[in-house]
Amino acid sequence: MTSQRHNTETALDRPLARERQIPVEVLDATRAAVLAVGVRRTTLTDVARRAGVSRMTLYRLVPDVTTLILEVMTREFAALIAESEQHVRRRRSGRARAVAATVELVRRLPDAPLFRRVVDVDPELLLPYLTDRLGATQRLAVGHVRRLLAEGVADGSIRRADLDVLAVTMLFATTPFVVSARLLDEEQRAAALDELGRMLDAWLAP
Repeated sequence: MTSQRHNTETALDRPLARERQIPVEVLDATRAAVLAVGVRRTTLTDVARRAGVSRMTLYRLVPDVTTLILEVMTREFAALIAESEQHVRRRRSGRARAVAATVELVRRLPDAPLFRRVVDVDPELLLPYLTDRLGATQRLAVGHVRRLLAEGVADGSIRRADLDVLAVTMLFATTPFVVSARLLDEEQRAAALDELGRMLDAWLAP
Protein backbone atom coordinates (compact mmCIF):
# COMPACT_ATOMS: atom_id res chain seq x y z
CA MET A 1 0.00 0.00 0.00
CA THR A 2 1.22 3.46 -0.80
CA SER A 3 2.39 5.44 2.21
CA GLN A 4 -0.03 8.14 3.27
CA ARG A 5 2.91 10.51 3.79
CA HIS A 6 3.98 12.29 0.65
CA ASN A 7 7.39 12.98 -0.80
CA THR A 8 7.53 16.73 -0.23
CA GLU A 9 10.52 17.20 -2.52
CA THR A 10 8.42 16.14 -5.53
CA ALA A 11 5.02 17.46 -4.52
CA LEU A 12 5.15 20.25 -7.09
CA ASP A 13 7.31 18.50 -9.69
CA ARG A 14 4.91 16.18 -11.42
CA PRO A 15 3.83 16.95 -14.98
CA LEU A 16 0.40 18.43 -15.43
CA ALA A 17 -1.38 15.21 -16.28
CA ARG A 18 -4.70 14.37 -17.89
CA GLU A 19 -7.90 15.49 -16.23
CA ARG A 20 -8.53 13.40 -13.12
CA GLN A 21 -12.02 12.53 -12.00
CA ILE A 22 -11.48 13.58 -8.41
CA PRO A 23 -14.68 14.65 -6.63
CA VAL A 24 -14.73 18.32 -5.77
CA GLU A 25 -15.39 17.52 -2.11
CA VAL A 26 -12.09 15.60 -1.99
CA LEU A 27 -10.21 18.52 -3.54
CA ASP A 28 -11.90 20.92 -1.13
CA ALA A 29 -10.96 18.65 1.79
CA THR A 30 -7.35 18.55 0.61
CA ARG A 31 -7.27 22.31 0.40
CA ALA A 32 -8.74 22.59 3.91
CA ALA A 33 -6.13 20.18 5.27
CA VAL A 34 -3.23 22.11 3.73
CA LEU A 35 -4.60 25.38 5.07
CA ALA A 36 -4.98 23.83 8.51
CA VAL A 37 -1.69 21.94 8.94
CA GLY A 38 0.54 22.72 5.94
CA VAL A 39 1.79 20.57 3.09
CA ARG A 40 4.14 18.28 5.01
CA ARG A 41 1.57 17.28 7.62
CA THR A 42 -1.33 16.66 5.25
CA THR A 43 -2.17 12.95 4.96
CA LEU A 44 -4.68 10.85 3.06
CA THR A 45 -6.23 9.91 6.41
CA ASP A 46 -6.86 13.56 7.22
CA VAL A 47 -8.24 14.28 3.75
CA ALA A 48 -10.54 11.24 3.91
CA ARG A 49 -11.89 12.33 7.28
CA ARG A 50 -12.54 15.87 6.09
CA ALA A 51 -14.17 14.64 2.87
CA GLY A 52 -16.32 12.07 4.63
CA VAL A 53 -14.98 9.14 2.59
CA SER A 54 -12.89 6.09 3.38
CA ARG A 55 -9.13 6.08 2.93
CA MET A 56 -9.50 3.13 0.54
CA THR A 57 -11.77 5.28 -1.63
CA LEU A 58 -8.97 7.82 -1.93
CA TYR A 59 -6.44 5.11 -2.77
CA ARG A 60 -8.66 4.08 -5.66
CA LEU A 61 -8.72 7.68 -6.91
CA VAL A 62 -5.07 8.70 -6.52
CA PRO A 63 -1.76 6.98 -5.78
CA ASP A 64 -0.78 9.28 -2.90
CA VAL A 65 -1.52 12.55 -1.16
CA THR A 66 1.01 14.51 -3.24
CA THR A 67 -1.21 13.93 -6.26
CA LEU A 68 -4.14 15.51 -4.44
CA ILE A 69 -2.06 18.46 -3.28
CA LEU A 70 -0.78 19.07 -6.79
CA GLU A 71 -4.31 18.91 -8.21
CA VAL A 72 -5.51 21.45 -5.65
CA MET A 73 -2.58 23.80 -6.22
CA THR A 74 -3.03 23.55 -9.98
CA ARG A 75 -6.76 24.23 -9.64
CA GLU A 76 -6.11 27.28 -7.48
CA PHE A 77 -3.37 28.63 -9.72
CA ALA A 78 -5.44 28.10 -12.87
CA ALA A 79 -8.27 30.05 -11.25
CA LEU A 80 -5.88 32.92 -10.48
CA ILE A 81 -4.70 32.92 -14.09
CA ALA A 82 -8.29 33.04 -15.36
CA GLU A 83 -9.17 35.88 -12.98
CA SER A 84 -6.09 37.84 -14.03
CA GLU A 85 -6.91 37.46 -17.71
CA GLN A 86 -10.52 38.44 -17.14
CA HIS A 87 -9.33 41.54 -15.30
CA VAL A 88 -7.42 42.79 -18.36
CA ARG A 89 -9.44 41.39 -21.26
CA ARG A 90 -10.48 44.83 -22.54
CA ARG A 91 -6.89 45.99 -23.11
CA ARG A 92 -6.46 46.69 -26.80
CA SER A 93 -3.09 45.17 -27.66
CA GLY A 94 -1.57 41.80 -26.97
CA ARG A 95 1.36 43.49 -25.22
CA ALA A 96 -0.95 45.46 -22.94
CA ARG A 97 -2.87 42.30 -22.03
CA ALA A 98 0.29 40.25 -21.48
CA VAL A 99 1.86 42.86 -19.23
CA ALA A 100 -1.28 43.69 -17.29
CA ALA A 101 -2.27 40.04 -16.79
CA THR A 102 1.22 39.16 -15.59
CA VAL A 103 1.34 42.04 -13.12
CA GLU A 104 -2.16 41.21 -11.90
CA LEU A 105 -1.19 37.57 -11.32
CA VAL A 106 1.94 38.66 -9.45
CA ARG A 107 -0.24 40.94 -7.33
CA ARG A 108 -2.75 38.24 -6.48
CA LEU A 109 -0.52 35.22 -5.91
CA PRO A 110 1.21 36.27 -2.64
CA ASP A 111 -2.23 36.77 -1.06
CA ALA A 112 -3.63 33.43 -2.28
CA PRO A 113 -4.45 31.32 0.80
CA LEU A 114 -2.55 28.18 -0.29
CA PHE A 115 0.57 30.12 -1.23
CA ARG A 116 0.47 32.06 2.03
CA ARG A 117 0.12 28.81 3.99
CA VAL A 118 3.15 27.27 2.29
CA VAL A 119 5.18 30.41 3.05
CA ASP A 120 3.98 30.39 6.67
CA VAL A 121 4.41 26.68 7.45
CA ASP A 122 6.56 25.00 4.80
CA PRO A 123 8.67 27.76 3.18
CA GLU A 124 11.56 25.37 2.58
CA LEU A 125 9.42 23.59 -0.01
CA LEU A 126 9.79 26.61 -2.32
CA LEU A 127 13.59 26.54 -2.43
CA PRO A 128 14.04 23.75 -5.02
CA TYR A 129 11.77 25.66 -7.40
CA LEU A 130 13.93 28.76 -7.05
CA THR A 131 17.30 27.03 -7.50
CA ASP A 132 17.03 23.55 -9.03
CA ARG A 133 13.99 22.95 -11.23
CA LEU A 134 10.64 24.20 -12.47
CA GLY A 135 7.55 22.83 -10.78
CA ALA A 136 4.22 22.01 -12.39
CA THR A 137 2.60 25.34 -11.56
CA GLN A 138 5.62 27.20 -12.89
CA ARG A 139 5.31 25.30 -16.16
CA LEU A 140 1.64 26.19 -16.22
CA ALA A 141 2.58 29.86 -15.79
CA VAL A 142 5.13 29.67 -18.61
CA GLY A 143 2.55 28.17 -20.95
CA HIS A 144 0.04 30.87 -20.03
CA VAL A 145 2.52 33.68 -20.58
CA ARG A 146 3.68 32.17 -23.87
CA ARG A 147 0.14 32.20 -25.21
CA LEU A 148 -0.31 35.87 -24.26
CA LEU A 149 3.02 36.75 -25.84
CA ALA A 150 2.03 34.99 -29.06
CA GLU A 151 -1.06 37.18 -29.26
CA GLY A 152 1.12 40.26 -28.94
CA VAL A 153 3.53 39.07 -31.62
CA ALA A 154 0.58 38.37 -33.91
CA ASP A 155 -0.83 41.89 -33.59
CA GLY A 156 2.60 43.51 -33.85
CA SER A 157 2.69 44.95 -30.34
CA ILE A 158 5.43 42.58 -29.11
CA ARG A 159 8.81 42.19 -30.79
CA ARG A 160 9.54 38.94 -32.59
CA ALA A 161 11.71 36.63 -30.52
CA ASP A 162 11.83 33.07 -29.23
CA LEU A 163 8.56 32.86 -27.29
CA ASP A 164 9.81 30.07 -25.05
CA VAL A 165 12.77 32.21 -23.99
CA LEU A 166 10.59 35.28 -23.47
CA ALA A 167 8.09 33.33 -21.36
CA VAL A 168 10.74 31.76 -19.11
CA THR A 169 12.47 35.13 -18.75
CA MET A 170 9.21 36.70 -17.62
CA LEU A 171 8.84 33.94 -15.04
CA PHE A 172 12.35 34.59 -13.73
CA ALA A 173 11.82 38.36 -13.73
CA THR A 174 8.56 38.23 -11.79
CA THR A 175 9.29 35.45 -9.27
CA PRO A 176 11.05 37.77 -6.76
CA PHE A 177 7.98 40.00 -6.70
CA VAL A 178 5.97 36.96 -5.55
CA VAL A 179 8.28 35.31 -3.03
CA SER A 180 9.49 38.59 -1.52
CA ALA A 181 6.15 40.43 -1.43
CA ARG A 182 6.14 40.48 2.37
CA LEU A 183 9.25 42.63 2.45
CA LEU A 184 7.19 45.62 1.33
CA ASP A 185 4.23 47.38 2.83
CA GLU A 186 1.08 47.82 0.76
CA GLU A 187 2.07 51.18 -0.70
CA GLN A 188 5.61 50.07 -1.56
CA ARG A 189 4.35 46.89 -3.15
CA ALA A 190 1.86 48.75 -5.34
CA ALA A 191 4.60 51.11 -6.50
CA ALA A 192 6.96 48.20 -7.23
CA LEU A 193 4.27 46.46 -9.31
CA ASP A 194 3.74 49.66 -11.29
CA GLU A 195 7.45 49.70 -12.06
CA LEU A 196 7.34 46.01 -12.99
CA GLY A 197 4.62 46.80 -15.53
CA ARG A 198 6.70 49.60 -17.05
CA MET A 199 9.76 47.37 -17.20
CA LEU A 200 7.93 44.52 -18.95
CA ASP A 201 6.17 46.85 -21.36
CA ALA A 202 9.41 48.48 -22.48
CA TRP A 203 11.21 45.16 -22.73
CA LEU A 204 8.53 43.57 -24.93
CA ALA A 205 8.03 46.54 -27.24
CA PRO A 206 9.07 46.13 -30.90
